[in-house]
Amino acid sequence: MSQSVLSRRRPSRGRRLLLALAATLGAGLVAAPPASADDFYTPPADTSGAPGTVLRSEPSVFYLDPLKVLRAPADVTRVMYTSANASGPTVVTGTILKPRGAWVGAGERPVVAYAVGTQGMADRCAPSRQLAAGTEYEGAFIKGLLARGYTVAVTDYEGLGTPGVHPYVDARALGRNVLDSVRAAQRLGIVTSTAPVLVSGYSEGGNAAAGALELAASYAPELRLKGGYAGAVPADLSRVAPKLDGSPYSLFLGYAVAALDDAEPQLRIRDLLNAQGKQFLDRVLDTCLVDGIVPNAFVRTSTLTNEGRPIADYLSRPDIAAALAERRLGATAPSVPSLVSHSGLDDVVDYQQGRDMARSWCSQGAKVRFQTLVTPTHVGGFVAGFPSAFAFLEGRVAGAPFVSTCGTF
Repeated sequence: MSQSVLSRRRPSRGRRLLLALAATLGAGLVAAPPASADDFYTPPADTSGAPGTVLRSEPSVFYLDPLKVLRAPADVTRVMYTSANASGPTVVTGTILKPRGAWVGAGERPVVAYAVGTQGMADRCAPSRQLAAGTEYEGAFIKGLLARGYTVAVTDYEGLGTPGVHPYVDARALGRNVLDSVRAAQRLGIVTSTAPVLVSGYSEGGNAAAGALELAASYAPELRLKGGYAGAVPADLSRVAPKLDGSPYSLFLGYAVAALDDAEPQLRIRDLLNAQGKQFLDRVLDTCLVDGIVPNAFVRTSTLTNEGRPIADYLSRPDIAAALAERRLGATAPSVPSLVSHSGLDDVVDYQQGRDMARSWCSQGAKVRFQTLVTPTHVGGFVAGFPSAFAFLEGRVAGAPFVSTCGTF
């Protein structure tokens, strides 16, 4: 079935969902900023150095709107730093934001490693570009962190801005990128090596934040990690994929397949696809969330494979299943208090697999508070989780007692 036929058969309810999402992402479908003509995002010849080594930095800005009227009162630095993925060293860019006001809390000013949700796959989607252009849809949450006095480190993640394909929802890479953004902030002298560290993220950012929580003790033990918030975590991609197929959010499934195909070429995923399927992957690799979600909605992957079977049918193939298992979260418990929230009415990320991750953490002795939200939709859960996320972070900074809910969910 052609994409044009799919477009004509989109249900009106789905169109309303997409329009609601577009409004939430910020003043309609605001286009992502064009790729900059400068070469800041091109890595230098020498990219050696321990993870978190700063390769270059420059002043930047954070606008809250695409008209660039509202500028956040913060000192903003764009940075390129070394990091790693499951295979070895890599180079990542990001943004460090420090409030201009004095820190009025106890002890040192904390730093929040903020993991953004799905941005897209094209280089123009990099959060450091979006923040400077006023088109970052998570700008309100970041502004809230700055208003509370936190320094905020926002990684672009591997492959966004810098060369290569973004390893979409691969917590092994994203978690390291998040932790190394704090190391970069320390090496720039924006935060000290003894500053309290927190992580926070939702959706793909929840995947990254959960990955950082699992990896911190072994990968970055020197960081003074105090806790982390992870919302709507896509912890098990084999259970997330079926829900996305043919949905308003089929773009996300395209991102996941494209990322897996790039990272695991031995799986020969493209060999499963027909010409239309290969075109779909190529197309989504050049999109951002705001300009790609509507044109690529409601795609059924059964129309993209040679055998006419949905992508989910291939996820049990032993080699593919093994690759997805390596990316599954829950096997390693965080060593710090963790808040995990998820809407039971999430229409994008399966609620049960997120709860299973939290239960697995609990079974290993972690201190976890799991919060079930009842706000409809994935976007609704994002907004509804704000108050508890802010309260959790403030509690960790203040040293307040943490009440785990393990055994009750």
